[in-house]
Order: sequence, then structure tokens, then C-alpha cells
Amino acid sequence: MNLLRPRHLALILAGLSAPAFAQLSAKDGAVQQVEVKGTSAAYDPRRDDTASRIVVGREEIARYGDTSVLDVFKRIPGVTVTTGSGRSTQVRMRGLGAGYTQVLVNGERTPAGFSLDNLSPDTIERIEVLRVASAEFPAAAVAGTINIVLRKTIRKREREAKLGYLLSSDFRGPTFSTQLAERGEASSWSLSASGNHDTLAREWSGHEENTRPDGVVDLRRTTFAPERGHMNRLNLGPTLNWTLDNGDKLAWETTFNSSSFRNNPQPRVTTLAGNPPPTPDLQIFGEFDDRMLKSDLRWARELPAGAKLDAKLGFEWSSRKMFVRRVGFDGAGLPESDGSTLLDTHARGANSTGKATRALDGGHALSLGWDIGVNASSDIRVERDRIRLLAPGLPLGTPLDEQFRATATRAAFYAQDEWTVTPLWSVYLGTRWEGSRTRVSGSGFEAARVDSSILSPILQTLYKFAGADGKKSGDQLRLALSRTYKPPGLYSLVPRRSAWENNSATEADFVGNPKLKPEQAWGIDAAYEHYWAEGAMVSVSGTVKRIDDYMSNHIYFDGLRWIFTPVNDDRAMLRTLEVETRFPLKSLFAGAPAIDLRASVSRNWSRVESVPGPNNRMEQQAPLTANAGFDYKSGALAAGASVAHRRGGAIRVDVNRGFYNYARTDLDAYALWTFNPKLQWRVALSNLLGEDGGFEVSYLDPVRGLEKRGWNYPGGVKLRTTLEMKF
Repeated sequence: MNLLRPRHLALILAGLSAPAFAQLSAKDGAVQQVEVKGTSAAYDPRRDDTASRIVVGREEIARYGDTSVLDVFKRIPGVTVTTGSGRSTQVRMRGLGAGYTQVLVNGERTPAGFSLDNLSPDTIERIEVLRVASAEFPAAAVAGTINIVLRKTIRKREREAKLGYLLSSDFRGPTFSTQLAERGEASSWSLSASGNHDTLAREWSGHEENTRPDGVVDLRRTTFAPERGHMNRLNLGPTLNWTLDNGDKLAWETTFNSSSFRNNPQPRVTTLAGNPPPTPDLQIFGEFDDRMLKSDLRWARELPAGAKLDAKLGFEWSSRKMFVRRVGFDGAGLPESDGSTLLDTHARGANSTGKATRALDGGHALSLGWDIGVNASSDIRVERDRIRLLAPGLPLGTPLDEQFRATATRAAFYAQDEWTVTPLWSVYLGTRWEGSRTRVSGSGFEAARVDSSILSPILQTLYKFAGADGKKSGDQLRLALSRTYKPPGLYSLVPRRSAWENNSATEADFVGNPKLKPEQAWGIDAAYEHYWAEGAMVSVSGTVKRIDDYMSNHIYFDGLRWIFTPVNDDRAMLRTLEVETRFPLKSLFAGAPAIDLRASVSRNWSRVESVPGPNNRMEQQAPLTANAGFDYKSGALAAGASVAHRRGGAIRVDVNRGFYNYARTDLDAYALWTFNPKLQWRVALSNLLGEDGGFEVSYLDPVRGLEKRGWNYPGGVKLRTTLEMKF
């Protein structure tokens, strides 16, 4: 890792306005100005903050009674949730795939072993969506940042419990959550707990086809896989707060997540044309256990002249154990494989973050901060098979064991100035330097070290147009310039192989690449916003980004097997256009019912310079996403519905490799009956159109022809009913 050199520190300081540093003491008026903005009842972060962000509050998060935060994301403008193979999901902004959208919890990176599937919406206070980077957060946000802020502020005594049940064609089971809190004069505590038990019963399918260069189809296969299983989840979040005699505040916050998944799929391949695969009948039993513990101690002190210091010291630990038993049979029904794979991963880490803030003369609010951490992980992979040859030249039944260790250290320092130039014009200036060093070692490959660093300047400005009275009119313009990056994932750097039984160009073995470099992107964002009534707005925004060292995935044949590996290509360009509106119907028609409406549409374009057309696009990018919804409230009844659409289509991601995304439309609805202030009943329906999940990959070989492989994961209507009680 490149250490913070004097020239880096100079650039950080230069990123702030000179007047902010020239005035080292604050007058009372400047301090009052910052406080008024933060406490005014008319304050709207979407409208008033210079750094652009969308804030989804507690009421909106709880509205549909979701059991997973991923369901909440589907209804946020510009955010989509996609399903990959099995149960894997991705959260996307600007339609981009994995790694481009940064997801934080309480403004920090999520620890190893953390899964959004395990995060209950009942534990969330708000969700912040930042289309433009902020120096306060990590700069690994080419598409944007989603910051999940957990419930931790205790204002009053609280006793709340929820009991629910999920019913669908593939998943069903009970859910629960509880929130307890107590506040005293100098201390307070809270405890949140949630969990669920899901039973899985579904049947997914697949298809495979190869068309020779002369147009003859010489291979056609179908896959049918019944799957049974169950999932248990538990989330705990205790919090303790103290106010010391000198006014300092201490907070101890802990998060514990646990999930256990058992499944038993049996994919069977039917060959309609051509040769059968080596293992057309495969019986699988999988055990997947994840545990994650994160504990933080926070300290806050009010300093003279309105300054404030916040610091945190945190520790984290996670464990992931995966045991997969596989019994395979060949086309004649004879045993082809009989073995198991055990993967046991343990990770631990420590980190420190902090921020000092101070209001200065001239409308400046200065912040300086740091983020330092170290993480270490160990990984053991044990494979046994009494039939298959595990490697050339090895006798039958020989064990193949692998060990893998990784240590990652990081350091980040940032400075930012929120400058209110005039009542109608504000500027955000920030600079963040991040450096990291990753060391990996293990059996079967040479030890590797990857160092990287990036300096990310950020400029955002907000100008509010004046009306006839000289005050803000409701029209405003935003402009931003930022530099962000996308780091390679840890396992993308490890040069070891993950193999598949039925190896082919569309189901190739994966091998990491220790020479991967992070992508770096420069971006320009602009937006026009119009506010015409309370809670009523419309915005039009656009983005242009240039991405250097774009990471793609290449496929090649090494003489024995097909290999899938990540590499750095040359450059990619990204463009987006987003339109969003939300308003109460009363803002258009006097005397209208209490209905709130919202809608948004995002159009995304991208191009990779090294990839020829047509359909040239960054991997798996959705070309268009849209959502719309309404909420209604009258007396004891509240109801609403939302629809989210993602356009599909063909994508050419490499010279000889393609990807096809199926279009999907999710329709959800809810109703809430309030019997009294302490008892209410919520009913929610999701995926009312019964949309399935799936995708298709393809590979064009000049000799063998065009190979295609696709998967389809059925999805039915889901009914959630929840009884909510306060006591």
C-alpha cells in the first residue's frame, strides 16, 4: 500500500476552499446557522442538502411488511434487484452488475460473511441512496452508494413485537421481530431481534444448445431439478448509550447475524441431441452455515466553538461453513462421482473511524476524518471422492486439500467542506485518499501481493433559482464532478481453480487473476429539480462516466478444460438518464383523497471500446428500469401498490461471449388495518404477476459454433401477513 505522502496530504487540503481554512475560529452566528438547518421542521435532505441523496424513511421501509431489505430496494427509484443462479441476488444502480453499487451499513463497509438477505427491515431506521460519491464514504461507488442506517437512537421507552407468516409456492414459514428500548436520564438501552424459518420447495430448470457454424444443431439438452430445503435466520442488535458527567457520549453497538440453509437439489439432464454430459444425474445435499458478529464502541465529544469529534473502534468476526455432498451417475446409470467438499472460512478484523467537524465563518462546515482497518481470513477446502480422479496421476480416493490465507489492510483520510455561499447557492468540496494492500497465500499457487491507492476529488454544487420575492422558487440545479473506483473482489485475485463436473464454455472452471487492477472512473452528474408543493417534486438527472481498466471475464480452453477468468480490458463509457416524480394528489386537485403517487424511469447506456457491436454493453447491465406506486390512507385503513420493471435483452460482453437478461415486472400491494394505537394487522402481496427469474449465457467458437445455456428459477405470488403489537 502506498503510504500517505506529503503531496497527497497537500492535495487533500487543497480540495477545500481557502476561506474555510483561513478562519480558524467560529462566531456564534455561523454555529447557529448549521444548527437551524439540521433541526428545522421544513428541512428536507433531498431538497436542501448540497450532496445529492434520496432518503427512504422508517415509515416507508415498514409499509409493505417485507421480511428482507432486498424487497424494500425494489421500490427505490434507480435501484434494481436481480436474481442469479440459486439464491444469489445483486443490488444495482444505473443497471450495472456486481461490484459497481456500494452497499454500506451505518456508513461503513459490511464485514465478511454479511448478507443483505439476513438483514430485517425492522432493524433499519432509514436508507440513503447517493448517486454521487461523498468524501465521507468509501469511493468504491462507480454506480452509486446505498447506506443502510440501523435503528440506534433511543428517544423513548419502546416495546414492540411482530408475528408474521410467509406463504408462497416456493417459500413458506413464520417470521418474528421485536424492538425493546428504555431511556433514563444518563443512559439508555435497546434490543432488536428478528428471525424467520423458511421451507423451500421448488423445481428449477435449464437448457443447453449448440449450433454449428453451418447452422446444424448438434447438441440440445434440458435440465430439470427438484429442490427441497429450509432456512433459519436470527438477527440480534443490542445497544447501550451513556452520557458522562462531562457531556461526552459513549455508545456500544453490536450486530449478530446467523443463518443456516439446508437444501437437496437433484439436477437431471436429458439429452435430446448429441452426446450426454459426463454427469447427467447429480444428487446434491448442501449445508451452509453463516455467522457474523460486529461490535463497535463509539465516543462523541462536543468541543469549544461548536466543534465536534466522533470516533469509533470496532471489531468483527465471521464464519462460513459449506459442506456439499455430491453423488453423480453417468449416461448408463453407473456411478461417476461419489464425494464431498468442505469449505470452512473464518475472518476477523479491526477498524477505527472518526470525524471532526466544525462550523466556520462564511457559511463553511468543515470535516476531517479517517478510516483505518485490517482484516484477516483463513480458508480450508477439503475434497474427497472415492470414484473420480481428482487430478492427473493421482490414485483413486486421494484427498485434495487446499489452504488459503488473506490479509487486507486499508487506510483512508478525507476532508470536506459544505459551504453555503449564499442562501440560494451552496458548494460541497471534498477529497478522499484510499490505500490498500492485500496479501494472499495458499496451497496450489504462488503467494501474491496487490497494492493500490486512489485520490478521489469530489465537487458538488446546488443552485436554487430565486422567485419574484427573491427567495427560493422551487426550481434548482445540481452539478457534480467525482472520481470513483471498483476494486477487484478478493476471490477474483486468488489464482486457484473452482471446477464443475460438466465443464464447457458456458460452465467453465473459474480461476482468479492476481494481476487485476481496480477500475477507475471519472464522472459528471447533473440534475434539474422542481418542487411545487409540500412533498411534491419532479427531477431529471443525467450522468456520463469514463471507466479505465474495465474488468471483464474471458473464457479460453487450456487444452483440457474451459477456463473462466477476470482480466482488465481497456475502457468503457457509461451514460444514464433518470426521471423521477412524487407528489400527493392534493397538490394537483383540491379536495382529492389522501393518495400519494410516485414514479421513476432510468435509461442506461454503456459501451466497451474493445468489444464490437451490436448490443455492446457492460456485463449484465439493464438498459431500462422503471417503477411506479401509490399509497392511500383513510381512517384506520392504509393501502398501496407498487410496480417495478426491468427491461431485458441481449448483451455482447466480449468478442465471443454474450449474456441475455429476461425482462421482469414485479407487482406488489399491501393493506394495513389499525385496530387501536397498540394493535394493527398488515397484509402484503408480492410478485402478483408470478414472474420467474432467469438468464442465459452464450459463447461463440469459430470451430464448434454457438453454445447457449440458460437457467429458469420459478417464482410465485407471495403472501405475508403480520400482526404488530405495542405494549
